[in-house]
Amino acid sequence: MRLLLGTLFTLVIAAIVGLGATYLALTHDTAFGAMTIGSWTAFPKTGTVDIDPYARALLARTGRLPVALGDGVSFIARTDDKGRPLDGRCEVLVTGVTPAARFWTLTLYTAKGELAPNSVHRHGFTSQEIVRRSDGSLQIVIAPRAEPGNWLPTGGIEHYVLALRFYDTSVGVATKEGREVPMPAIATRSCP
Repeated sequence: MRLLLGTLFTLVIAAIVGLGATYLALTHDTAFGAMTIGSWTAFPKTGTVDIDPYARALLARTGRLPVALGDGVSFIARTDDKGRPLDGRCEVLVTGVTPAARFWTLTLYTAKGELAPNSVHRHGFTSQEIVRRSDGSLQIVIAPRAEPGNWLPTGGIEHYVLALRFYDTSVGVATKEGREVPMPAIATRSCP
């Protein structure tokens, strides 16, 4: 009897730990093979046959369509370069240069992965509509109130996520972290 209860207890603990770890992996965008450059993180294997099982389950659960490695790569930023969460009540600057790509998009999402609601219905920029500085670099102000230049409204939401997608680019699995690829910096300028 003692052996049966011990075995049953062990199976219950194993099930709780296994299912709990799977739940955390699926609800916190956990995947293997991350490539991090500054605040930006990409999972380049997500759009390939080498996708890990947790990322595959996450895509099945959310219905997201990953960018295939042959098409490009998608980077996500949840914090600025100092590790502070991106806050829609603050002014955040995205500055610098981007890697060589035929086309790129920068989109602002809520923490749940939905387009952030705002009064002007502007949710992002593309490489073709951005106004660049004279040296070719870019500066995008992400803030709740209108700013001159490249302004992306947050609608004052508490936390948001930036997605920077590059299409037809050499950035990918073979890229060494942070050494070969210039990525825009993210800095919080002012916060109430």
